[in-house]
Amino acid sequence: MQGVILQGIGGFYTARDDGGAEYTLRAQGKLRRERTKPKVGDRVELSPGEGEEHGWILRVLPRRNELVRPPVANIDVIVIVVAAATPDPDLLMADRLMLNARRAGIDVQLVINKCDLDPARAEAIARQYRGAEVSPLRVSAGTGAGLDELRRRLWGKVHALAGQSGAGKSTMINALYGLELETGDLSRKIERGKNTTRHCQLIPVEGGGMVLDTPGFSLLETELFDPVELKDCWPEFARYEGQCYFQPCYHASEPRCAVRDAVAAGEIDDERHGRYMELLEEMRQRWRDRYD
Repeated sequence: MQGVILQGIGGFYTARDDGGAEYTLRAQGKLRRERTKPKVGDRVELSPGEGEEHGWILRVLPRRNELVRPPVANIDVIVIVVAAATPDPDLLMADRLMLNARRAGIDVQLVINKCDLDPARAEAIARQYRGAEVSPLRVSAGTGAGLDELRRRLWGKVHALAGQSGAGKSTMINALYGLELETGDLSRKIERGKNTTRHCQLIPVEGGGMVLDTPGFSLLETELFDPVELKDCWPEFARYEGQCYFQPCYHASEPRCAVRDAVAAGEIDDERHGRYMELLEEMRQRWRDRYD
């Protein structure tokens, strides 16, 4: 029997089979010996319990992708939410989230919420991400503007909302799917209170998809990798690959750099490139310190 893990709290997991039935499970000891810890989003082989007894997770099936923090697996799309109004959009966080998603092989959808409060700023943010392969969508969770299109894009997919606190993630989920999430909480199905924010939960929604809401995405730390690979996570750089004088090129301070020329010409947004430079310097410093 197979199912998908919806949540895990205190060593107990809730899994849902393809028919919609839910089971309370624990992981078999062999999984611990194999150092395999089930994650929310995992497809698993399970043995349901009888009566009031819990069942067992027998095997975790191969993952298409996974994240360490928060511990989730098999996500189709990460929806990165920024606000055109309060709070001021943290686009460096957004870029960091995009970087982590691309490194994990997860698609990205950028959503600019509260566009009704500052349309000009919403348009300016969308302009920064032209060529970034994130299909910027301007919406208002308050008025409902743009939500039909967002719902269409997410139909049938396992998706997670990520972004800074106050950007309107829970309000957006409520508006999209008619749920009753409290701000900062995960689901009407689990206990209320601040401690619930420690846990992830997948919520089945219309169209066969599932949505995950967790503030843990805001705390993601970028994995350490060779800094020269960072440029590969900026799709707008790809068309200039191989045109720089130096190979490989970091697209930072090198002369005769095709990407820097494109920035100067306005073909690549200079603020987006500036945040790339900030993340590049951070990665270079971590790379230098990796053996300390």
